[in-house]
Amino acid sequence: MNQCRLRSLVRVRRSLALGLRGTDHHILARQALRTIQTTAQGRGVHDLDSFANGCSAAYIEGLYNKWKRNPKSVDESWNELFSGDDRTTAKRRPLPASHFRKYRRPPVERTAIKARSGARTASGGASAAPAAPPSDWKNIDDHHVIQAIIRAYQSRGHLAADLDPLGIVGPKKHKSVDGTQRHAAREVLRQHYSYIFNDLNTMFKLPSSTMIGGDQEFLTLKEILDRLERIYCGHIGVEYMQITSLTKTNWIRDRFEKPGGLDLTKEEKKLILERLTRSTGFENFLAKKFSSEKRFGLEGCDIMIPCIKEVVDRATKQGVESILIGMAHRGRLNVLANICRKPISDILSQFHGLKATDSGSGDVKYHLGVFQERLNRQTNRMVRITVVANPSHLEHVNPVLLGKARAEMFQRGDTCGSKVMPIIIHGDASFSGQGVVYESMHLSDLPSYTTYGTIHIVSNNQVGFTTDPRFSRSSRYCTDVAKVVNAPILHVNADDPEACIQCARIVTDYRTRFRKDVVIDIVGYRRNGHNEADEPMFTQPLMYQRIRKLKPCLQLYAEKLIKEGVVTDGEFKAMVSNYEKICEDAWTKSKAVKSIKYSSWIDSPWPGFFEGRDRLKLCPTGVSTDTLKTIGEMFSTPPPSEHKFEAHKGILRILAQRTQMVQDKVADWSLGEAFAFGSLLKEGIHVRLSGQDVERGTFSHRHHVLYHQTEDKVVYNSLDHLYPDQAHYSVCNSSLSECAVLGFEHGYSMASPHALVIWEGQFGDFCNTAQCIIDTFIASGETKWVRQSGVVMLLPHSMEGMGPEHSSGRMERFLQMSDDDPDVYPDTCDADFVARQLMSVNWIVTNLSTPANLFHCLRRQVNMGFRKPLINFSPKSLLRHPLARSPFKDFNECSSFQRLIPDKGPAGKKPEGVKKLVFCSGKVYYDLFKERDDHQQVETVALVRVEQLCPFPYDLISQQLELYPKAELLWAQEEHKNNGGWFYVQPRFDTALLKNEKESRCISYRGRPPSSSPATGNKVQHYSEYKALIKSVFGELTPENKKRLEEQIKKQQAKAKADAQSKPSTKPPSTPPKGGSSPPPAPTGPQPRKPLISMPSRPPRGGKQRSGSAPAPDLVDEASAARNTEPNSPAHDGASPSAWKRSGSAPAPSLAPRASASRSPSRAQTYRNPPSPAHDGAAPSTRQDSSEFIKRRPAKDFGSRSRTQKNPEESELDPTRPEH
Repeated sequence: MNQCRLRSLVRVRRSLALGLRGTDHHILARQALRTIQTTAQGRGVHDLDSFANGCSAAYIEGLYNKWKRNPKSVDESWNELFSGDDRTTAKRRPLPASHFRKYRRPPVERTAIKARSGARTASGGASAAPAAPPSDWKNIDDHHVIQAIIRAYQSRGHLAADLDPLGIVGPKKHKSVDGTQRHAAREVLRQHYSYIFNDLNTMFKLPSSTMIGGDQEFLTLKEILDRLERIYCGHIGVEYMQITSLTKTNWIRDRFEKPGGLDLTKEEKKLILERLTRSTGFENFLAKKFSSEKRFGLEGCDIMIPCIKEVVDRATKQGVESILIGMAHRGRLNVLANICRKPISDILSQFHGLKATDSGSGDVKYHLGVFQERLNRQTNRMVRITVVANPSHLEHVNPVLLGKARAEMFQRGDTCGSKVMPIIIHGDASFSGQGVVYESMHLSDLPSYTTYGTIHIVSNNQVGFTTDPRFSRSSRYCTDVAKVVNAPILHVNADDPEACIQCARIVTDYRTRFRKDVVIDIVGYRRNGHNEADEPMFTQPLMYQRIRKLKPCLQLYAEKLIKEGVVTDGEFKAMVSNYEKICEDAWTKSKAVKSIKYSSWIDSPWPGFFEGRDRLKLCPTGVSTDTLKTIGEMFSTPPPSEHKFEAHKGILRILAQRTQMVQDKVADWSLGEAFAFGSLLKEGIHVRLSGQDVERGTFSHRHHVLYHQTEDKVVYNSLDHLYPDQAHYSVCNSSLSECAVLGFEHGYSMASPHALVIWEGQFGDFCNTAQCIIDTFIASGETKWVRQSGVVMLLPHSMEGMGPEHSSGRMERFLQMSDDDPDVYPDTCDADFVARQLMSVNWIVTNLSTPANLFHCLRRQVNMGFRKPLINFSPKSLLRHPLARSPFKDFNECSSFQRLIPDKGPAGKKPEGVKKLVFCSGKVYYDLFKERDDHQQVETVALVRVEQLCPFPYDLISQQLELYPKAELLWAQEEHKNNGGWFYVQPRFDTALLKNEKESRCISYRGRPPSSSPATGNKVQHYSEYKALIKSVFGELTPENKKRLEEQIKKQQAKAKADAQSKPSTKPPSTPPKGGSSPPPAPTGPQPRKPLISMPSRPPRGGKQRSGSAPAPDLVDEASAARNTEPNSPAHDGASPSAWKRSGSAPAPSLAPRASASRSPSRAQTYRNPPSPAHDGAAPSTRQDSSEFIKRRPAKDFGSRSRTQKNPEESELDPTRPEH
């Protein structure tokens, strides 16, 4: 009976007390009573309305059942209440209102009523309370207290649990009136503490909120307290009442509270002893053979191995086929030996200091991973167990493991985590101290990142290196971080093996049932120091005095089972000796090993990928024009009209511009990226793009996911519907985390080589919060662990006056971590030089300047015969720059990735007249290109773009040096001197120059001076630094230069004014402002048309500045572009100036307002009702009639909150500048 029904009974009881019997009010009350006489016995765990189950409701139910058996056994008032009959209701006639007034509140004798707060009388100055009706109110109050005590044990019993094997932290026992020692004190029972000293033989009916009675409905107070003590204050402390789901709490309550639910059979106890013998025996053997070696043993928490084995057994029985384990160094060797069954001889050989036969640096033995597929003897099923390699950064393996698990689920088609299960083993200090734990936890329920439940096992040593828990965390438990996802937490004493195994069973079943995270906190100790050579008595003398006196867990449990008669002393000794013999045999075998192979410890093998593959073969990356048209038309087409998808007006304008570009056979940055994704999807390559705001793009350029403007959770992704048999495309906005999300995507890329996995930073600057993942996993993972990854990092990067945290992706850091030798000139005559150079470097670093190069670079990631991480510094202003376009011919089968783009203008055609050869990379090229024209030095200054910085293109650089033998050599960059690529390219240029004996030149630097800040936040200083950069390359503008520029500006202004006057105004009539004021008078005469794309008022990335403002550094006017660009010049991707002037095709230069362009009504209708685009081998109707065109978000709704929609008047090209 729930709280609502209880309130109804209380109202009825109050009506009876006030003398309303015989009235229609009483009749209605009786009728209401008949509707609530149904008991709650038939309700299961899914009854979410049972939150307020109360002891008083149970008491009334008991009275009612008692009355049914014998009406005279209850008080007369209850007899009259329960004897109400529906037939009497029908005979009653309505009474006049005066009758109700007559019986409203009859006089009651004013007597002193004893309240809980003390006696209160009518003469005491307060209003008199009515007399309580005769009843057993003391019994009701006692039942209330019993329910509160049960609730206290359930909520706070863990505070009094006996969890510490050392007895340092633990409850103090208190004697009750019967002499029983109980743990629960005031911090658990609070105001009800004194009640447990009452008559313990009093019988109480158990409420439905507990299951301690089993089949019994009534228990004495003593039995209730004893059972609650055993369940909640023994060696297991359960934190689960913070969970808001009643189904989950009832499930946990059922597992712990039912009598006999935690009992084990003799065979199960014997198996625990055998596994504990192996766990302890392995550590003892290593301690005996390698007493001075670091191995980070598990002594003091040996039971962790049997717990993991129990999880593996139970999960395998429930259908799990692959188990992934992430952990730090403590206990790793034991996990490899006893969980993964890695041959012990292979583990022992790591202690012998043998030389490796394959390449790489290797890693210490307690960081290595492993991949094993073996038969589980308990379930007789095959299971794959993977332990992911981990650096010393403890918890940073967590997101990597989760990403790898998610990728395996995708490959197996596992949509609910029934075949793949991740396990993460934590340390107590790191679990509470490292922020990546919190970030990883918050991925647990995100649709694109969930692994459908992770089992977290904490090896709690009660000390972090040398730091006491009192100084390493503010929370009571190290596991409190798990409460953010409502995970149940089971604290268990490590010296109680049976309790630990029961917890392992429960967490496995919980994960299987609910697909949510769950935590076991195994509270033990560390018998040695942080490592075996460390002296712990320096900092924890009292703790280690106790540890020295404490028997090992194995000995304690063996004595217990021998006493119970489960095993004999001889059987136990035989177990120990048998495992010692196994270890000795492995020791003998390991001494015969003369060398090791790093590849035998790989955690992510790709079977079948390398076999029969020519790793030095670089497959072509171009595609046919028909494929480009199919992808382009679909990418620029709104959702089909029959689906009535209401897109934002700004989105429709963007799609119209894309349609025009496809017709003109030219691609901007977003279209070039879509070509790469779409062509890979066509070839069956899974593409995953992840990061903050990637669906739209930080700078509002991508718009892969369109949002319905009037309906929530309705989205459309055109790249999902290119071909009927295409691969899956996943684009997902991530949580506001770089470290965990980048680690997740890196782990995702480890699972399979047949996927393009991309993480894009909101700004490149923010990747420094993921520096640990970059340093220890991405940069060095292959060298340490022979583990390849093709993960792609897109880092927006350029100096555009946006401040020190929105300018630099820290290119210098990635280049510094590159492992190519700057003093060795490679053999460029080798036919496979390019592939061999890529294969020998640890990663690829690019700073691309054209959409076509981005297209080829992304496709090359998948077409190579090996995998390398790609770090690309993405542009910001170039996303819409008029010169940053590529013609379709740069994407076709005859094209490929350009590591270096030479100057093909006048300077490149007459190299003998070039005075300066300027090498640069990325967006600064377009600044130099514009300024070179302004200074009229197009024939004397050659601009060469180095698109791929690492590995350095020595062969192409040498060709350029030979082409311009008399030119001064300069390296120009927009970054400060101690940033960017200068310190990386300088020694490599010197190496290339020294290769030629006749060469006497050296390369000079042109750019900003050194600075500790990556960029200035002052606009004036930014433009001042820009002018100094330009001056150092081209010198001052001459008077003739200035005069010519002024004339150009006047011509452009006059042309814009004439165009504006010749076009009719399309501005809608203004509406009167709020407040009732009249609208302004309508202007007379022709008015300039509103620009097609409204721009923000912040400093532009290109185009003209407003009057009085500083000149934009990346302004490229059409006149200078026309003089310096040939129609088919690869330097500018073939986008001729005339093409930019076409109606609807001229993109806005960066963020500057462009001239208005006319659009006919027929063209405006083109993107609203577009023709069905054709594609290779698939009828248009096949795609557009699909019911999967409109995809809904997963049904995960937090209340009534909906996704934020754009204002219909908002510009579609107004990129926001999000801050952390």
